[in-house]
Parts: sequence; structure tokens; C-alpha cells
Amino acid sequence: MSDPLLAILEQYWGYTAFRPLQREAMQAVLDRRDSLIIMPTGGGKSLCFQVPAMAGDGLAIVVSPLIALMKDQVDTLVSNGVPAACYHSGLSDEVKSEVSAGIATGRYRLLYVAPERLAGDGRHALFSRIGRQPVRFVAIDEAHCISQWGHDFRPEYRQLADLRERWTDVSFHAFTATATTRVRRDIVSQLALRDPLELIGSFDRPNLVYRVLPRASLKKQLQEVLARHRGNAGIVYCQSRREVDALADWLRESGVRAVPYHAGMSDVDRHRNQDAFLNEEVDVVVATVAFGMGIDRSDVRFVVHAGAPQSLEHYQQEAGRAGRDGLEAECVLIYSAGDFVRWRLMFEEAGDAEARRMLLRDMERYAAGVGCRHRRLVAYFGDPFTKADCGACDYCLGELEPVTDPVTVARKVLSAVARVGQRFGTAHVVNVLRGRDVEAVSARGHQTLSVFGLLADQGTDHVRGYIDQLVAGGWLRQTSGEFPVLQLTAEGLALMKDPGAAPDLQLARQRTPQKTRVERTSRVAAESWDGVDRDLFESLRVLRLSIARARAVPPYVIFHDTTLRELARVRPSTLDALRHIYGVGARKVEEHGEALLQVIAEYGRPAPAG
Repeated sequence: MSDPLLAILEQYWGYTAFRPLQREAMQAVLDRRDSLIIMPTGGGKSLCFQVPAMAGDGLAIVVSPLIALMKDQVDTLVSNGVPAACYHSGLSDEVKSEVSAGIATGRYRLLYVAPERLAGDGRHALFSRIGRQPVRFVAIDEAHCISQWGHDFRPEYRQLADLRERWTDVSFHAFTATATTRVRRDIVSQLALRDPLELIGSFDRPNLVYRVLPRASLKKQLQEVLARHRGNAGIVYCQSRREVDALADWLRESGVRAVPYHAGMSDVDRHRNQDAFLNEEVDVVVATVAFGMGIDRSDVRFVVHAGAPQSLEHYQQEAGRAGRDGLEAECVLIYSAGDFVRWRLMFEEAGDAEARRMLLRDMERYAAGVGCRHRRLVAYFGDPFTKADCGACDYCLGELEPVTDPVTVARKVLSAVARVGQRFGTAHVVNVLRGRDVEAVSARGHQTLSVFGLLADQGTDHVRGYIDQLVAGGWLRQTSGEFPVLQLTAEGLALMKDPGAAPDLQLARQRTPQKTRVERTSRVAAESWDGVDRDLFESLRVLRLSIARARAVPPYVIFHDTTLRELARVRPSTLDALRHIYGVGARKVEEHGEALLQVIAEYGRPAPAG
């Protein structure tokens, strides 16, 4: 017996199978049962409400927080032959009238709206436009925005529960890529979900390679990442607008197609730079966290954080913008202990220090921790991780070298902090431990201390890394202010007195030279590139870009890289064979089939004799 949902999925999207939990989530919509669906970025959560919308008559309302996000999704749906529209403040009066007429006549199956359009002053006008059209269900995307415990709280989301009074018999379905148990409870409560089906997908993203680097020479560290992803799309997150502008300028001077993005720019400049990135006119966006939620570009191959975010939820959401197409991508966190000092100071000034400080501690433990990065991330979200070796992080790839006697090394560092009177910062303590008789050390007589040169055989970056790890582990603390200093905690004092006080202490350092990095990382990509003709893949990318520009939509709206790699692997020669390619639906075959076959045929044709 055929599955009507699967038939719709194949006809419009070109996919022949469901991803985990998609079928159950779609059935909840068909059964008119409220639901809360937690799926990781790239897990296909949007399909969970888009496919059921095509399985019956009536209008599905989709609440989405950003105009860019709405536009991307609607462009993709229309490209696939799905009748959809969005209604928001950015539309011209002419387009608003056209969409209003389409709503009134039942032209659309999906209508995307911002929360304030349904809950604010403009709701009556929208409700009158919906008129007599039966509303089948309400899907609330990025539902974590409703929770004050989420990483992107938006007060207007709180008013969406009022919609239940208008549409009493309509089911409500909340979707998000990331939510802790506390946030999930808040979503259910605030939306007044009735006996909801809760489906929680795995938070693990096995296609992402996670790396953490103590900040040393940021530009050099960025160059190493960019060298691994030359010509590919990437995002570099910074903590300040000044650093965004400086790094974007430096990248451009280095020959990288890069643009800045932050809240200090004009709306026109921000939108221009965002569109340039989405349309593949530039490769890299250097941004503050103001950039991201509305970005649906699927082929982002790397995300770098030049500074630690304030929580693991923020990190998972931002790093998760890499590899949304399921192909290999890299997430690099470059941090220093000072990042966490600045966050704590900011929390104290905002008056909500305690709750946010707890979230920051988890981020700090991840950054300076020793162990599998995938395991630590999924454990934070309450997800079991059964693999002994993820094969996709710096620790499991052998790029981190565990310190043989971590307790001895830790006690040397703690002793140095104590001997200099707990009145100096990291740089000074590093100089003392490494035996560097610089002016700042000799002027205070610290070259005569017993701890002078105790770690002379270690590199500066290694010693800094030990200090950061001890701060993260709670054996040291770093004061706030313009000149932060290192101090011992109660746990640090106990460890100085008793070597057995920290039986689980671990320290690690970056391996040098990192001979295995490129070789080991390539294994993550091996499966997705297996059998793919790279030159043909690039030719298909050129075709995709040409089609996208002609239609004024981002290239990923036409085809994802996953589909292009499959085409370059299988090299179909007929329209019927095209229909069996992942991500090629009936509309795509009709509109682009001949052009695809021509590129593939010409690529396989021998070059004319010269």
C-alpha cells in the first residue's frame, strides 16, 4: 500500500525516504494532535509541516520570526511547485494586495507570517484576509523564541497562545532545532499545547568536525581554517563590531571574498551583504550574532567563533549553520579565558548574573575540556552518545595530546600563581613558568622564584592552554576589570596541599606538528565525495548559479550541493533517470532537466581536436 505522504515528498521535493521522526511528526499534523518537535539543524524539520500541508485542503499558517527566513522558505517551496506565500511588513502594497487576493481565493496551502502579524495590532487585517478559508493547522517555527530560558527570547511569541481562542479546533505544532528540557517545558506551557506529542531527534551532527583552539595568533589560526576551505562558504563570528570590521577588511586584503555584518550597519548595508552571501557573490561573512537565524544557505562548509559564545545553546545553534545539507563541514571555536571574564562582567551589569553564569560555566567546560566534543554537546542536551570515537573532533582525530602527569603540571601552574602573590595575569604567569627573564619579570624579582622555569620545556600556547583549562575546571579564577589577574580557588588551594584532591583532573595540549590533521579530516568527507567527479560537480554549480540569478533566488533554492554531488556521481542521461536523483522532484525535472542533461552530456563528450 502506497504512503500518500511519501508520494508527496517524492513528487515535490524529490526525496524517496523520510528522515528520522519526520513520518511521526507529519502524522501528528494529519491527526490534528498538538506537537513539539525538536530536530537538529539540517534534520528536515520544515518538511514536517510542509508535506502535510499538501495532503489536504485548507490553509496552513506558519509563524516565522524573520523576513529573510520566510522569503527563503517560500522561494524554495514555489521553486518546488508548492503554492505558498509570505505576508510581512517588507512587502510592497502591490504584492500585499496580490497575496491578499490569493489568500481569499484559496490559492495557497502555506502562508508564512511574522508573530506580530498574528498577535499585534495588524492581526485583525490579516484575519479578515484569511476570511472564510479553513485554517488546517498552525506551525510555529523557531519555537524556542517563546521561552525566556531560550537563547533568542522574543516577547511577541508569548502572545501566540491567544490564537487558540480564535481557532479552537486547530492543532498547534511547535518546531525548533535546539531546546533544553527547561525550554521544552516552557514552550508547551506558553503555547498551551494540549497533550502534545513530543518528538526529540538526536542532537548529534556527525557530519560536523568540531575543533577548539586556545586563542594565540587569531589571523594565523583563521588562515589555517580558510586554507582547508578555499572557495567555500563560511561564517566567522566575532564578539565585537570593531573586530568584525577589522577582520572583514583583513580578509578582503588577503584576497578572500568577505563582507561584514553587525547591528551597527545600516539596514541597507546589512541586507546587501546578506544577499551577497546567499547569492554566492561572496564566500565569507564576518559577523556578530546578529547574523544567522534567517540564513538558510545549506552549503556553509565552516563556522569559526573568534571568541566563546555565552552558552552551549548559542554555540550549538550558531555552529549548526554549517553543513545543513548533511555534507562535511567544520566548526572551530577559538577562545581565551578573557572571553568568559567579559561575559560575567556583562551579566553582572545586566543584573541577571546567576542563571546566565551557570550556562556560561557549561560553555567554559566545553571549551577547555578534554574529551570527545560530540559527546559533550549531546550530553548537554540530554542525548545519549554511544560511540567510543566520533571520528569528527580534535580529540577523537588525535589532534589533542593528553598530558602524561596532569596533576603535577597543574600544581606547578597553581604554585606559580601563588608565588607571584595572585596579583598578575596570564601573560606574566606564563613568562615565569617558561623561565623568560623579560623586564616585567626581572623588575619584580620573579626570576628568583622557585617556580621560575618550571615549564621551560613547554610552548607559550601550551602553558596558556593549561591555565585556561584550570580556570574552566574551577581550580583557578580570573578577575574581571581592565587588568584581570589569576587567583586560586578553594579547590586550587586544596590541590596544592594534596595531589590526590583532583583524581579526575585532565589536561591536554595541541599536537605539534599536526601531521595527521588533513589526512584524518578527509575521512569525514570521503563518503560524500566517493565516486563524485569534482570537475562535473563544479560545472553543475555554474549551471545552478546561472539559473538562480535568472530567477533572482539563492542558488541553494534551485538545488542543494547534495543533489549536485549525486548528479556528478550517477551522471544520468535521461529525464526518467533524473527523477531518481535525490532532491530532484517533478517540477525540477520539468524546469531544469534538459539543461542538467546537457551539462552532463557535454562534460562526457571528448574535446574537439585542435
